[in-house]
Amino acid sequence: MHVDERAGVFWRWWTAGTTSMVGSAVGSVALPLTALTVLDASAFQMGLITAASYVAWIVIGLPAGVIVQRLPLRGAQVGADLTRAAAVASIPLAWWWGHLTVAHLVITALVVSFANVLFDVANSTFLPSIVEREQLQARNSLTSATHAATLLSGPSLGGLAVQALGAVPTLLLDSASYLLSAALLRTLPARRVDAPDRWPPVGDLIREGWRFVAHHPVMGASMWAATAMNFVCGAQFALFPLYLVRELHAPAGLVGILIAVEGVGALVGAALTTRITTRIGTARALVASGFTTVAGAFLIPWGTGWLAYAAFAAGSVVFSLGTVVLSVTTRTYRQIASPPDLLSRVMATVRFVSWGAIPVGGLVAGALAGPLGARATLFVFAATLVCAPMVLLLSPVRHLRDLTDHDQGDEPNRPASSTVGAGGR
Repeated sequence: MHVDERAGVFWRWWTAGTTSMVGSAVGSVALPLTALTVLDASAFQMGLITAASYVAWIVIGLPAGVIVQRLPLRGAQVGADLTRAAAVASIPLAWWWGHLTVAHLVITALVVSFANVLFDVANSTFLPSIVEREQLQARNSLTSATHAATLLSGPSLGGLAVQALGAVPTLLLDSASYLLSAALLRTLPARRVDAPDRWPPVGDLIREGWRFVAHHPVMGASMWAATAMNFVCGAQFALFPLYLVRELHAPAGLVGILIAVEGVGALVGAALTTRITTRIGTARALVASGFTTVAGAFLIPWGTGWLAYAAFAAGSVVFSLGTVVLSVTTRTYRQIASPPDLLSRVMATVRFVSWGAIPVGGLVAGALAGPLGARATLFVFAATLVCAPMVLLLSPVRHLRDLTDHDQGDEPNRPASSTVGAGGR
Protein backbone atom coordinates (compact mmCIF):
# COMPACT_ATOMS: atom_id res chain seq x y z
CA MET A 1 0.00 0.00 0.00
CA HIS A 2 1.41 3.40 -1.03
CA VAL A 3 2.01 6.14 1.54
CA ASP A 4 -0.85 8.34 0.27
CA GLU A 5 -3.20 5.37 0.19
CA ARG A 6 -2.23 4.41 3.76
CA ALA A 7 -2.89 7.97 4.92
CA GLY A 8 -6.31 8.05 3.26
CA VAL A 9 -7.31 4.71 4.80
CA PHE A 10 -6.09 5.82 8.22
CA TRP A 11 -8.10 9.04 8.17
CA ARG A 12 -11.28 7.27 7.12
CA TRP A 13 -10.66 4.72 9.90
CA TRP A 14 -10.05 7.58 12.34
CA THR A 15 -13.19 9.49 11.27
CA ALA A 16 -15.36 6.41 11.70
CA GLY A 17 -13.97 5.76 15.17
CA THR A 18 -14.35 9.40 16.19
CA THR A 19 -17.97 9.48 15.08
CA SER A 20 -18.94 6.42 17.10
CA MET A 21 -16.92 7.63 20.11
CA VAL A 22 -18.83 10.92 20.22
CA GLY A 23 -22.12 9.04 20.12
CA SER A 24 -20.95 6.63 22.81
CA ALA A 25 -19.86 9.53 25.01
CA VAL A 26 -23.33 11.05 24.70
CA GLY A 27 -24.86 7.66 25.45
CA SER A 28 -22.62 7.23 28.51
CA VAL A 29 -24.62 10.04 30.14
CA ALA A 30 -28.03 9.23 28.67
CA LEU A 31 -28.08 5.53 29.61
CA PRO A 32 -27.37 5.85 33.37
CA LEU A 33 -29.68 8.86 33.59
CA THR A 34 -32.38 6.78 31.90
CA ALA A 35 -31.89 4.15 34.58
CA LEU A 36 -31.83 6.68 37.43
CA THR A 37 -34.47 9.21 36.39
CA VAL A 38 -36.85 7.16 34.23
CA LEU A 39 -36.70 3.77 35.98
CA ASP A 40 -35.47 4.82 39.47
CA ALA A 41 -32.73 2.17 39.43
CA SER A 42 -31.06 1.12 42.69
CA ALA A 43 -27.31 1.12 43.37
CA PHE A 44 -27.11 -2.61 42.68
CA GLN A 45 -29.06 -2.24 39.42
CA MET A 46 -26.63 0.46 38.33
CA GLY A 47 -23.83 -1.99 39.06
CA LEU A 48 -25.59 -4.63 36.96
CA ILE A 49 -25.88 -2.26 34.00
CA THR A 50 -22.20 -1.37 34.25
CA ALA A 51 -21.22 -5.03 34.54
CA ALA A 52 -23.35 -5.96 31.53
CA SER A 53 -21.59 -3.28 29.51
CA TYR A 54 -18.25 -5.07 29.89
CA VAL A 55 -19.00 -8.69 30.79
CA ALA A 56 -18.49 -9.86 27.21
CA TRP A 57 -14.75 -9.47 27.73
CA ILE A 58 -14.99 -12.30 30.26
CA VAL A 59 -17.25 -14.46 28.09
CA ILE A 60 -15.66 -14.12 24.62
CA GLY A 61 -12.58 -12.02 25.29
CA LEU A 62 -10.14 -14.85 24.56
CA PRO A 63 -11.95 -16.41 21.56
CA ALA A 64 -12.38 -12.92 20.07
CA GLY A 65 -8.76 -12.90 18.95
CA VAL A 66 -9.24 -16.14 17.04
CA ILE A 67 -12.60 -15.01 15.61
CA VAL A 68 -11.11 -11.74 14.35
CA GLN A 69 -8.11 -13.56 12.92
CA ARG A 70 -10.46 -15.63 10.73
CA LEU A 71 -12.79 -12.80 9.62
CA PRO A 72 -12.31 -9.94 7.15
CA LEU A 73 -11.58 -6.96 9.37
CA ARG A 74 -13.90 -4.61 7.51
CA GLY A 75 -16.83 -7.00 7.77
CA ALA A 76 -16.25 -7.55 11.50
CA GLN A 77 -16.16 -3.82 12.19
CA VAL A 78 -19.22 -2.95 10.08
CA GLY A 79 -21.24 -5.83 11.52
CA ALA A 80 -20.41 -4.76 15.07
CA ASP A 81 -21.47 -1.16 14.35
CA LEU A 82 -24.83 -2.22 12.87
CA THR A 83 -25.49 -4.50 15.85
CA ARG A 84 -24.76 -1.69 18.31
CA ALA A 85 -26.97 0.74 16.41
CA ALA A 86 -29.95 -1.63 16.51
CA ALA A 87 -29.48 -2.51 20.18
CA VAL A 88 -29.31 1.12 21.37
CA ALA A 89 -32.27 2.14 19.18
CA SER A 90 -34.40 -0.53 20.88
CA ILE A 91 -34.43 1.49 24.13
CA PRO A 92 -36.37 4.51 22.79
CA LEU A 93 -38.73 2.13 20.96
CA ALA A 94 -39.47 0.17 24.16
CA TRP A 95 -39.96 3.45 26.05
CA TRP A 96 -42.38 4.85 23.48
CA TRP A 97 -44.38 1.60 23.66
CA GLY A 98 -44.42 1.75 27.46
CA HIS A 99 -42.39 -1.44 28.01
CA LEU A 100 -38.97 -0.13 29.07
CA THR A 101 -37.49 -1.89 32.12
CA VAL A 102 -34.13 -2.14 33.86
CA ALA A 103 -33.88 -5.67 32.45
CA HIS A 104 -34.13 -4.19 28.94
CA LEU A 105 -31.25 -1.83 29.71
CA VAL A 106 -29.17 -4.73 31.01
CA ILE A 107 -29.88 -6.85 27.91
CA THR A 108 -29.08 -3.93 25.61
CA ALA A 109 -25.83 -3.34 27.47
CA LEU A 110 -24.99 -7.04 27.03
CA VAL A 111 -25.58 -6.97 23.27
CA VAL A 112 -23.52 -3.80 22.86
CA SER A 113 -20.83 -5.35 25.05
CA PHE A 114 -20.43 -8.40 22.80
CA ALA A 115 -20.31 -6.21 19.69
CA ASN A 116 -17.76 -3.93 21.39
CA VAL A 117 -15.40 -6.86 22.00
CA LEU A 118 -15.22 -7.90 18.36
CA PHE A 119 -15.04 -4.30 17.16
CA ASP A 120 -12.24 -3.34 19.55
CA VAL A 121 -10.05 -6.33 18.75
CA ALA A 122 -10.57 -5.87 15.00
CA ASN A 123 -9.90 -2.14 15.27
CA SER A 124 -6.66 -2.59 17.25
CA THR A 125 -5.48 -5.29 14.85
CA PHE A 126 -6.24 -3.14 11.80
CA LEU A 127 -4.15 -0.12 12.81
CA PRO A 128 -0.64 -1.65 12.45
CA SER A 129 -1.53 -2.76 8.92
CA ILE A 130 -2.02 0.85 7.74
CA VAL A 131 0.60 2.65 9.84
CA GLU A 132 4.37 2.37 9.68
CA ARG A 133 6.06 1.00 12.82
CA GLU A 134 7.79 4.30 13.61
CA GLN A 135 4.44 6.12 13.48
CA LEU A 136 2.53 3.74 15.75
CA GLN A 137 3.01 5.65 19.01
CA ALA A 138 2.09 8.94 17.34
CA ARG A 139 -1.05 7.41 15.81
CA ASN A 140 -1.98 5.72 19.09
CA SER A 141 -1.48 9.04 20.86
CA LEU A 142 -3.71 10.74 18.28
CA THR A 143 -6.37 8.10 18.81
CA SER A 144 -6.18 8.57 22.58
CA ALA A 145 -6.26 12.35 22.17
CA THR A 146 -9.35 12.01 20.00
CA HIS A 147 -10.94 9.77 22.59
CA ALA A 148 -10.07 12.37 25.22
CA ALA A 149 -11.67 15.13 23.15
CA THR A 150 -14.85 13.08 22.84
CA LEU A 151 -14.80 12.43 26.57
CA LEU A 152 -14.53 16.16 27.07
CA SER A 153 -17.27 17.18 24.64
CA GLY A 154 -19.52 14.13 24.45
CA PRO A 155 -20.78 13.91 28.04
CA SER A 156 -21.30 17.68 28.15
CA LEU A 157 -23.35 17.46 24.96
CA GLY A 158 -25.09 14.42 26.42
CA GLY A 159 -26.03 16.26 29.59
CA LEU A 160 -27.38 19.21 27.61
CA ALA A 161 -29.23 16.88 25.22
CA VAL A 162 -30.81 15.05 28.15
CA GLN A 163 -32.03 18.34 29.58
CA ALA A 164 -33.39 19.44 26.19
CA LEU A 165 -34.72 16.15 24.79
CA GLY A 166 -34.93 13.78 27.75
CA ALA A 167 -32.67 10.86 28.62
CA VAL A 168 -34.29 8.24 26.38
CA PRO A 169 -34.58 10.22 23.09
CA THR A 170 -30.91 11.24 23.46
CA LEU A 171 -29.92 7.60 22.95
CA LEU A 172 -30.98 7.95 19.30
CA LEU A 173 -27.89 10.13 18.79
CA ASP A 174 -25.74 7.23 19.96
CA SER A 175 -27.49 4.83 17.58
CA ALA A 176 -27.07 7.23 14.64
CA SER A 177 -23.34 7.54 15.32
CA TYR A 178 -22.89 3.77 14.91
CA LEU A 179 -24.72 3.87 11.57
CA LEU A 180 -22.49 6.66 10.29
CA SER A 181 -19.39 4.81 11.50
CA ALA A 182 -20.51 1.66 9.64
CA ALA A 183 -21.01 3.66 6.44
CA LEU A 184 -17.48 5.11 6.68
CA LEU A 185 -15.85 1.77 7.51
CA ARG A 186 -17.62 0.23 4.53
CA THR A 187 -15.42 2.44 2.30
CA LEU A 188 -12.21 0.86 3.62
CA PRO A 189 -10.50 -1.69 1.36
CA ALA A 190 -11.65 -5.25 2.03
CA ARG A 191 -8.91 -7.37 3.56
CA ARG A 192 -9.27 -11.08 3.12
CA VAL A 193 -7.80 -13.51 5.61
CA ASP A 194 -4.78 -15.41 4.26
CA ALA A 195 -6.02 -18.66 5.76
CA PRO A 196 -3.97 -21.85 5.92
CA ASP A 197 -5.27 -25.11 4.44
CA ARG A 198 -6.25 -26.20 7.92
CA TRP A 199 -6.65 -23.97 10.97
CA PRO A 200 -5.19 -25.28 14.24
CA PRO A 201 -7.80 -26.03 16.94
CA VAL A 202 -9.33 -22.91 18.47
CA GLY A 203 -8.20 -23.96 21.95
CA ASP A 204 -4.58 -24.24 20.80
CA LEU A 205 -4.69 -20.76 19.25
CA ILE A 206 -6.20 -19.25 22.40
CA ARG A 207 -3.66 -20.96 24.65
CA GLU A 208 -0.79 -19.79 22.47
CA GLY A 209 -1.89 -16.16 22.77
CA TRP A 210 -2.43 -16.56 26.50
CA ARG A 211 1.02 -18.12 27.08
CA PHE A 212 2.74 -15.45 25.06
CA VAL A 213 1.26 -12.63 27.15
CA ALA A 214 1.18 -14.30 30.57
CA HIS A 215 4.79 -15.53 30.35
CA HIS A 216 6.14 -12.31 28.87
CA PRO A 217 7.89 -10.42 31.72
CA VAL A 218 6.90 -6.99 30.38
CA MET A 219 3.51 -7.60 28.76
CA GLY A 220 2.35 -9.77 31.65
CA ALA A 221 3.17 -7.18 34.31
CA SER A 222 1.64 -4.38 32.24
CA MET A 223 -1.52 -6.43 31.78
CA TRP A 224 -1.96 -6.95 35.53
CA ALA A 225 -1.34 -3.25 36.22
CA ALA A 226 -4.00 -2.35 33.66
CA THR A 227 -6.33 -4.90 35.27
CA ALA A 228 -6.05 -3.16 38.64
CA MET A 229 -6.82 0.18 36.99
CA ASN A 230 -9.82 -1.19 35.11
CA PHE A 231 -11.19 -2.83 38.25
CA VAL A 232 -11.33 0.66 39.76
CA CYS A 233 -12.67 2.13 36.51
CA GLY A 234 -15.56 -0.35 36.65
CA ALA A 235 -16.43 0.87 40.12
CA GLN A 236 -16.25 4.48 38.98
CA PHE A 237 -18.52 3.85 35.97
CA ALA A 238 -21.12 2.39 38.29
CA LEU A 239 -20.78 4.90 41.11
CA PHE A 240 -20.14 8.27 39.46
CA PRO A 241 -23.76 8.95 38.34
CA LEU A 242 -25.03 7.64 41.68
CA TYR A 243 -22.52 9.72 43.67
CA LEU A 244 -23.15 12.92 41.69
CA VAL A 245 -26.95 12.67 41.53
CA ARG A 246 -27.86 11.20 44.92
CA GLU A 247 -25.04 12.32 47.23
CA LEU A 248 -23.93 15.62 45.67
CA HIS A 249 -27.42 16.39 44.18
CA ALA A 250 -25.94 17.62 40.89
CA PRO A 251 -28.39 18.45 38.05
CA ALA A 252 -28.18 16.52 34.76
CA GLY A 253 -26.26 19.26 32.95
CA LEU A 254 -23.61 19.44 35.69
CA VAL A 255 -23.37 15.64 35.80
CA GLY A 256 -22.47 15.65 32.11
CA ILE A 257 -19.86 18.38 32.60
CA LEU A 258 -18.24 16.70 35.60
CA ILE A 259 -18.06 13.33 33.88
CA ALA A 260 -16.65 15.04 30.79
CA VAL A 261 -13.84 16.71 32.75
CA GLU A 262 -11.84 13.49 32.72
CA GLY A 263 -11.41 14.20 29.01
CA VAL A 264 -9.12 17.10 29.95
CA GLY A 265 -6.72 14.72 31.70
CA ALA A 266 -6.96 12.21 28.87
CA LEU A 267 -6.27 14.92 26.30
CA VAL A 268 -3.25 16.20 28.24
CA GLY A 269 -2.01 12.66 28.79
CA ALA A 270 -2.29 11.82 25.08
CA ALA A 271 -0.52 15.03 24.11
CA LEU A 272 2.32 14.51 26.59
CA THR A 273 2.82 10.73 26.37
CA THR A 274 5.49 10.84 23.65
CA ARG A 275 7.29 13.71 25.38
CA ILE A 276 7.19 11.95 28.74
CA THR A 277 8.34 8.58 27.42
CA THR A 278 11.15 10.20 25.41
CA ARG A 279 12.37 12.11 28.43
CA ILE A 280 12.22 9.43 31.15
CA GLY A 281 11.66 6.22 29.19
CA THR A 282 8.56 4.12 28.55
CA ALA A 283 9.16 1.74 31.48
CA ARG A 284 9.63 4.55 34.00
CA ALA A 285 6.61 6.36 32.59
CA LEU A 286 4.48 3.28 33.34
CA VAL A 287 5.44 3.26 37.00
CA ALA A 288 4.90 7.02 37.30
CA SER A 289 1.50 6.76 35.63
CA GLY A 290 0.48 4.08 38.13
CA PHE A 291 1.14 6.33 41.12
CA THR A 292 -0.55 9.23 39.33
CA THR A 293 -3.81 7.29 39.02
CA VAL A 294 -3.71 6.44 42.73
CA ALA A 295 -3.48 10.12 43.65
CA GLY A 296 -6.38 10.98 41.34
CA ALA A 297 -8.60 8.17 42.66
CA PHE A 298 -8.21 9.38 46.26
CA LEU A 299 -9.00 12.98 45.29
CA ILE A 300 -12.24 12.21 43.40
CA PRO A 301 -14.55 11.51 46.41
CA TRP A 302 -13.05 14.16 48.69
CA GLY A 303 -14.90 17.21 50.10
CA THR A 304 -18.48 18.44 50.35
CA GLY A 305 -20.60 21.01 48.51
CA TRP A 306 -18.90 22.92 45.71
CA LEU A 307 -15.53 21.77 47.05
CA ALA A 308 -16.65 18.21 46.27
CA TYR A 309 -17.40 19.21 42.68
CA ALA A 310 -13.92 20.74 42.35
CA ALA A 311 -12.23 17.71 43.92
CA PHE A 312 -14.19 15.37 41.63
CA ALA A 313 -13.10 17.33 38.56
CA ALA A 314 -9.45 17.61 39.62
CA GLY A 315 -9.24 13.96 40.63
CA SER A 316 -10.79 12.85 37.35
CA VAL A 317 -8.21 14.88 35.40
CA VAL A 318 -5.28 13.38 37.32
CA PHE A 319 -6.68 9.84 37.16
CA SER A 320 -7.38 9.92 33.42
CA LEU A 321 -3.98 11.47 32.66
CA GLY A 322 -2.25 8.52 34.30
CA THR A 323 -4.44 5.90 32.64
CA VAL A 324 -3.90 7.36 29.16
CA VAL A 325 -0.11 7.38 29.52
CA LEU A 326 -0.20 3.73 30.56
CA SER A 327 -2.68 2.79 27.84
CA VAL A 328 -0.83 4.43 24.94
CA THR A 329 2.55 3.16 26.06
CA THR A 330 1.54 -0.46 26.62
CA ARG A 331 -0.65 -0.65 23.51
CA THR A 332 2.19 0.61 21.31
CA TYR A 333 4.62 -1.86 22.88
CA ARG A 334 2.25 -4.77 22.24
CA GLN A 335 1.82 -3.76 18.61
CA ILE A 336 5.60 -3.56 18.16
CA ALA A 337 6.70 -6.60 20.18
CA SER A 338 3.99 -9.09 19.16
CA PRO A 339 4.49 -11.36 16.14
CA PRO A 340 2.03 -10.22 13.41
CA ASP A 341 0.13 -13.52 13.37
CA LEU A 342 -0.30 -13.33 17.15
CA LEU A 343 -1.34 -9.68 17.39
CA SER A 344 -5.12 -10.15 17.41
CA ARG A 345 -4.79 -12.88 20.05
CA VAL A 346 -2.41 -10.78 22.15
CA MET A 347 -4.85 -7.86 22.04
CA ALA A 348 -7.76 -10.16 22.91
CA THR A 349 -5.89 -11.78 25.80
CA VAL A 350 -4.97 -8.45 27.36
CA ARG A 351 -8.50 -7.12 26.90
CA PHE A 352 -9.97 -10.33 28.32
CA VAL A 353 -8.03 -9.97 31.57
CA SER A 354 -7.87 -6.21 32.01
CA TRP A 355 -11.28 -5.23 30.62
CA GLY A 356 -12.83 -8.28 32.24
CA ALA A 357 -12.08 -6.57 35.55
CA ILE A 358 -14.45 -3.71 34.67
CA PRO A 359 -17.74 -5.60 35.18
CA VAL A 360 -16.33 -7.22 38.31
CA GLY A 361 -15.50 -3.79 39.69
CA GLY A 362 -18.97 -2.53 38.78
CA LEU A 363 -20.71 -5.42 40.55
CA VAL A 364 -18.53 -5.19 43.66
CA ALA A 365 -19.04 -1.42 43.80
CA GLY A 366 -22.81 -1.79 43.43
CA ALA A 367 -22.89 -4.31 46.28
CA LEU A 368 -20.71 -2.17 48.58
CA ALA A 369 -22.40 1.16 47.81
CA GLY A 370 -25.68 -0.01 49.36
CA PRO A 371 -24.36 -0.37 52.93
CA LEU A 372 -21.33 1.97 52.69
CA GLY A 373 -22.53 4.73 50.37
CA ALA A 374 -20.96 5.80 47.07
CA ARG A 375 -18.32 8.10 48.61
CA ALA A 376 -16.90 5.53 51.04
CA THR A 377 -16.89 2.87 48.32
CA LEU A 378 -14.90 5.14 46.02
CA PHE A 379 -12.27 5.52 48.76
CA VAL A 380 -12.11 1.73 49.19
CA PHE A 381 -11.43 1.28 45.49
CA ALA A 382 -8.83 4.05 45.51
CA ALA A 383 -6.90 2.05 48.12
CA THR A 384 -6.98 -1.08 45.96
CA LEU A 385 -5.46 0.87 43.07
CA VAL A 386 -2.06 0.83 44.81
CA CYS A 387 -1.73 -2.65 43.29
CA ALA A 388 -1.18 -1.10 39.83
CA PRO A 389 2.22 0.54 40.39
CA MET A 390 3.28 -2.19 42.82
CA VAL A 391 2.92 -4.98 40.27
CA LEU A 392 5.18 -3.00 37.94
CA LEU A 393 7.77 -2.42 40.67
CA LEU A 394 7.80 -6.15 41.44
CA SER A 395 8.50 -7.04 37.79
CA PRO A 396 11.50 -6.61 35.46
CA VAL A 397 9.96 -3.30 34.38
CA ARG A 398 11.59 -1.64 37.40
CA HIS A 399 15.08 -2.33 35.94
CA LEU A 400 14.30 -0.87 32.51
CA ARG A 401 14.35 2.62 31.11
CA ASP A 402 12.36 1.64 28.02
CA LEU A 403 10.12 -1.38 27.56
CA THR A 404 11.99 -2.28 24.37
CA ASP A 405 15.17 -2.70 26.44
CA HIS A 406 13.77 -6.06 27.52
CA ASP A 407 15.76 -8.98 26.12
CA GLN A 408 13.54 -10.41 23.40
CA GLY A 409 15.25 -13.75 23.84
CA ASP A 410 13.31 -14.20 27.07
CA GLU A 411 9.98 -14.36 25.25
CA PRO A 412 8.12 -17.67 25.41
CA ASN A 413 8.84 -20.22 22.72
CA ARG A 414 6.09 -20.79 20.17
CA PRO A 415 5.23 -24.20 18.81
CA ALA A 416 5.75 -24.14 15.04
CA SER A 417 2.60 -26.20 14.49
CA SER A 418 0.37 -23.49 15.92
CA THR A 419 1.82 -20.60 13.91
CA VAL A 420 -0.55 -19.32 11.23
CA GLY A 421 0.00 -16.73 8.55
CA ALA A 422 -1.14 -13.18 9.06
CA GLY A 423 -0.72 -12.01 5.51
CA GLY A 424 -3.60 -10.40 3.67
CA ARG A 425 -4.59 -8.26 6.58
